[in-house]
Amino acid sequence: MKLFKPKRVFIEEGALKYSLAQELDDKFKSQGIPVEYIESHNRLNPKEEMSPTALFNWTKETLVVGVKKTLRFQSCQPSADYRLVTNTSCPAKCEYCYLAKSLGSASYLRVYVNIDEILEAVKKHIKKGEGEIVTFEASSSSDPLAVEHLTGSLQQMIDFFAKEEKGRLRVVSKFAFVDKLLDLDHNNHTKFRFSINSNYVIDSFEHLTASLKERIVAANKIQQAGYPLGFIVAPLMLYEGWKEGYKDMLLNLHKELSSPEDEELSFELIMHRFTTKSKNLIEARFPNTKLTLDKERYQHKGFGKYVYPADEAEELKTFMEDNIKELFPQAKIEYFT
Repeated sequence: MKLFKPKRVFIEEGALKYSLAQELDDKFKSQGIPVEYIESHNRLNPKEEMSPTALFNWTKETLVVGVKKTLRFQSCQPSADYRLVTNTSCPAKCEYCYLAKSLGSASYLRVYVNIDEILEAVKKHIKKGEGEIVTFEASSSSDPLAVEHLTGSLQQMIDFFAKEEKGRLRVVSKFAFVDKLLDLDHNNHTKFRFSINSNYVIDSFEHLTASLKERIVAANKIQQAGYPLGFIVAPLMLYEGWKEGYKDMLLNLHKELSSPEDEELSFELIMHRFTTKSKNLIEARFPNTKLTLDKERYQHKGFGKYVYPADEAEELKTFMEDNIKELFPQAKIEYFT
């Protein structure tokens, strides 16, 4: 798959005092990409009226280079202790994406150039752990691997955490651009998890992401480079042939991984879910979506979420856990939700 290349770039004026912003400014201009300087990216919108679909596509082709101003990190349970945000949104167009829903019309990509200040804040949060291991999730608001060719921030974070005795980094990705990370001295302090799904779900709903095969190849490279490795299977969906689809996914994973018996392997299992707001947004952006968003078929849960009914959820949970235990007996299933 191709590396992300924006069609337009906005650079916050305050970002230009950082060398990365200056480098990106020069890079995009040399490529003939329009660059505009702005005071802040808040309420950034195209100049003309657009349909929800066109507006969504516009945001996914737009990059903002800015400064991360909030350096007090939010909780990120159950994934990690804290969210570590070095960029926001990603180039993919996953129809079900919770982040695209929460960002609304601000789904444009943002990269933050004050990485040194962000990592200084990480040190302060590690100290709050009072000697305990403190974990940081780098993918709670983005896919950092998707823009690593522009920022180099993920490499910098891996180098940083390798030297932190009590700090650990966790990364999730649907992309496969890992080659520049394979020779880093990570000290086993960064755990990579790849978001995987059946071919049906990836082909139908995860537009502009790596294929399942590409993700598994990348995961194998990461495992061979000695990184702790895991997989997030999300969103788990019930559709005609779902058992065959997920069985094939797990069989392919077992076949291609060099060490399927690795005790470091982990799985996180997350069911498909939606809210009334996300349903409306998805149907506006993807009028021909094949996502099942019929509230009558789902069970209403807390915070306005709709999930599979208890009996269907239990069938899904049992099927996935039984097949994972059969093929990856040493792996840990961290949670099903």
